[in-house]
Amino acid sequence: MVENNELRKVGLKVTLPRVKILQMLDSAGQRHMSAEDVYKALMDAGEDVGLATVYRVLTQFEAAGLVVRHNFDGGHAVFELADSGHHDHMVCVDTGEVIEFFDPEIEKLQREIVRKHGFDLVDHNLVLYVRKTS
Repeated sequence: MVENNELRKVGLKVTLPRVKILQMLDSAGQRHMSAEDVYKALMDAGEDVGLATVYRVLTQFEAAGLVVRHNFDGGHAVFELADSGHHDHMVCVDTGEVIEFFDPEIEKLQREIVRKHGFDLVDHNLVLYVRKTS
């Protein structure tokens, strides 16, 4: 029922594929999923939603502001629900794992650097590419 309200709130018609995909994104163990990940999870759950439909619905969700698309280097697009506040990302270059983090000191330093150069910070996207230490 919550999914139906979310879809209506952003002006999207409530359809079974949209509800199923939104439920999958909301309940998945991982926050960052590719269209293929969503498709595979739906298939594993016995849902009959085609890959083309998953791509189309995720694009619609992005346009409506329900999800955020990330195109991390060396990989394909991943999506996350746009329900959390600002955060930055670390991407493991060996496994592709995406780790979210928020650091007030980093945020403060970025604002200071921007002001020092005579600008106002409008938005930013910080991605750190990392490798586990041995």
